[in-house]
Amino acid sequence: MRSSFLFTMVITVACLSLSGCNAFSEAFGEQSDGVATAAGHDDHSGAAGHDEGEHGDHGEGEHEHPKHKIVVTSPVAQDITLTQSYVCQIHSSRHIELRALERGYLQTVAIREGQMVKAGDLLFKILPTLYEAKLDADIAEAQLAAVEYDNTKRLVEKNIVSVQELKLAEAKLAKARAQVKLAQAEVNFTDIKAPYDGMVDRLHEQQGSLIEEASMLTTLSDNSSMWVYFNVPEADYLDYQASLRNGQPQDQMAIQLRLANHQVFPYPGTIGAIEADFNSETGNVAFRADFPNPDALLRHGQTGTILIHRVSPHAIVIPQRATFEILAKKYAYVVGEDGVVRQREITIADEQDDIFVISSGLDVNDKIILEGIRQVRDGDHVEYAFRDPAEVLSNLKYHAE
Repeated sequence: MRSSFLFTMVITVACLSLSGCNAFSEAFGEQSDGVATAAGHDDHSGAAGHDEGEHGDHGEGEHEHPKHKIVVTSPVAQDITLTQSYVCQIHSSRHIELRALERGYLQTVAIREGQMVKAGDLLFKILPTLYEAKLDADIAEAQLAAVEYDNTKRLVEKNIVSVQELKLAEAKLAKARAQVKLAQAEVNFTDIKAPYDGMVDRLHEQQGSLIEEASMLTTLSDNSSMWVYFNVPEADYLDYQASLRNGQPQDQMAIQLRLANHQVFPYPGTIGAIEADFNSETGNVAFRADFPNPDALLRHGQTGTILIHRVSPHAIVIPQRATFEILAKKYAYVVGEDGVVRQREITIADEQDDIFVISSGLDVNDKIILEGIRQVRDGDHVEYAFRDPAEVLSNLKYHAE
């Protein structure tokens, strides 16, 4: 009985388990099929949507490049100041070396280095003892010759000696007097005086030094006006001469001096001289500009830069940003009456802040692209907005002069 009961229980449990498994399998299968179907539908739809999105985005991107508005302006003809700069050397208008004319000991040094002196001031005195003794001897010889001349003259008057004797005595007297003058000059040479007003440079000898003939003592510079030398290329020289022949007023050609600290000397200069010959090696000719120096700021030997400002009437001016460069040549895009863009080479005469002065390639009737240069090519047909050139130049960082 017990065995039968246990067998019955096992069969019952097995049947219940089998029924639950089938039910679970059926339920799980239905759910799995539903999920699989949905997933398959979603994958298909997603792929299709992805493909459509890719094609849609690509097609739209091809036609939506960001473009800026094309702005066109015109060149302007106006008077403008052109500036040319040249490296220069500054010299005193008078600059000499003071040297000893006689040999001797330097007895007196009456000046200081850098001192301003007046014409005739005593600068140096060389010990004159020997020269004064020589002068006294020559004076005595001259007096003796004078006595001999007087005696010979009285003898001639008495017909005791011939006239030839008198002429010899006269010549001897003249020679003695000449020796006196020479000795006096040697004494005077021991006093070295300033020949003009000026500034004394470094002292090369000190008091008590033995001075040889032609020994360098110092230099003297007249700095009341300065001569500034600079080299000008042949082309600039020809332009300068052409402007003079055309009657350009001098007030339209300002000359300034920029010093080593980049400050401009407060007094204007003038062209004082042009050398006769060109340097065949450099192709330059030397100019001299004269500057007043009332404040004694300039000294002999300084350096600087000459600035020549020349007014160019009716110069063609354009903004720099309206140009571009290809192989070291400048170009601008010119828009014709038909709206077609053409690339045109231009020649730059002068470059200033934010503007170019054009010597050839454009005139005031042309229309050039100011904004949007990178968006066009030669031969393109464009639509544009025109901006008044006066407004364009007034909005630059630096206004055109």
